Amino acid sequence: MAIGTTIKTIQDIMRKDTGVDGDAQRIGQLVWMLFLKILDDREIEKETARKRYRSPIPDELRWGAWAADPEGITGDELLKFVNNELFPGLKGLPGADPLSTVIRSVFEDAYNYMKSGHLLRQVVNKLNDIDFNRSADRHEIGGIYEQVLSDLRGAGNAGEYYTPRAVTAFMVERVDPKLGETVLDPACGTGGFLACAIEHLREKYKKTEADEQTIQASIRGIEKKPLPHLLCMTNMVLHEIDAPTQIRRDNALRRSVADYGKKDKVDVIVTNPPFGGIEEDGIENSFPGAFRTRETADLFLYLLTVLLRDGGRAALVLPDGTLFGEGVKTRLKERLLTECDLHTIVRLPKGVFAPYTGIKTNLLFFTKGKPTTEVWYYEHPYPPGYKSYSKTKPMRIEEFEPERKWWSKRKETDQAWKVSIEEIKQRGYNLDIKNPRAVEDGPGDAEELLREYRAISAEVAEVRDRLRDELRAALEGAAR
Repeated sequence: MAIGTTIKTIQDIMRKDTGVDGDAQRIGQLVWMLFLKILDDREIEKETARKRYRSPIPDELRWGAWAADPEGITGDELLKFVNNELFPGLKGLPGADPLSTVIRSVFEDAYNYMKSGHLLRQVVNKLNDIDFNRSADRHEIGGIYEQVLSDLRGAGNAGEYYTPRAVTAFMVERVDPKLGETVLDPACGTGGFLACAIEHLREKYKKTEADEQTIQASIRGIEKKPLPHLLCMTNMVLHEIDAPTQIRRDNALRRSVADYGKKDKVDVIVTNPPFGGIEEDGIENSFPGAFRTRETADLFLYLLTVLLRDGGRAALVLPDGTLFGEGVKTRLKERLLTECDLHTIVRLPKGVFAPYTGIKTNLLFFTKGKPTTEVWYYEHPYPPGYKSYSKTKPMRIEEFEPERKWWSKRKETDQAWKVSIEEIKQRGYNLDIKNPRAVEDGPGDAEELLREYRAISAEVAEVRDRLRDELRAALEGAAR
């Protein structure tokens, strides 16, 4: 059974439980159980490979002891064990070692919402169908997050979108983090970019056990929301990071950019910051006056230029709106092009982030420390026979093969063109520059256009509702 189907079955079981109220609680319940299952699978592997490995979790609290047997404790006995022994034991886990610290932090904000021990046993048994030591299952954490996002309907409203693995893998491959370089995702979500970076470093550069320790120490992530943060920690454990203490739960935008110093600088940043989202009041005050905005993606674009050290490389996803936007966006782009070499923009077609949004997006690649002289554009086409991407027809890594071949031997083609910095300045730093060789193919399919119209109308309605709520809150505050 596919993992997505297993997760859906688990959520259906949870819906029968009177203690679990709503998607948020169902997901919270699912995530701590997934963490324990994945940690146990990893520890079994470690115990086989390393004779001296000892889990910091007492034997009776490990998943294998109370959950692995499908005929094991159930009903009130299971519920009593989870509430009175498991949670207090893990929240108060002794030891100053990194993994104990991670486990305590995970269970600090976790709750067991389920009231039926029999239904809890059914959930446990379903999770036992997944073997995260199997490579195929290991890569499914992104799929699980996608399922979680689809359930948390409000997530898309905050501009938070699951990044397809093809996109994360291509971006990491192009910035090519090397052994000893620090890699950061300041809006790491469930850690998709960091997982790709770990795999890239191991496949391309790891030769010794000392290299592995270097990789473990080089990965850094920041995520402000508790559930994606917990999934990211789980993802890191799944990718054999022994104790992911460098994945912090925080809002990277909250700290004043003036306070970032040399020790905060990193070599490589790969990220997909939330776009279309609005930050909480006051966050913009962390930035210089000319760059203050509450639009999340814009603030992250500024932050990246602060966090990169000279010579550092970055790749990030941005919507079309940032490329053609004016005002603060213009000043941000001017700064980017002055302080960094924005050497490549890969323009993606619509639907890459379907079903969350139909907004067109771009992959920006830049190096800090020297100004831009020219920008290369590459228009990524749909595969033959495609009119859009979808959940059943997602983007595939093989589609980036033409970009890979073109990357180091660049020349202008039907898909690639370059624009000088002088022309960009004349355009008022508008980076939304179309393919000069694009063939106009007419207005398009009527059904497709209608779907796009409906999607855009829905997005407009969401923005209108947010503005209305903010205005109402402001007026109510003023009236007090």
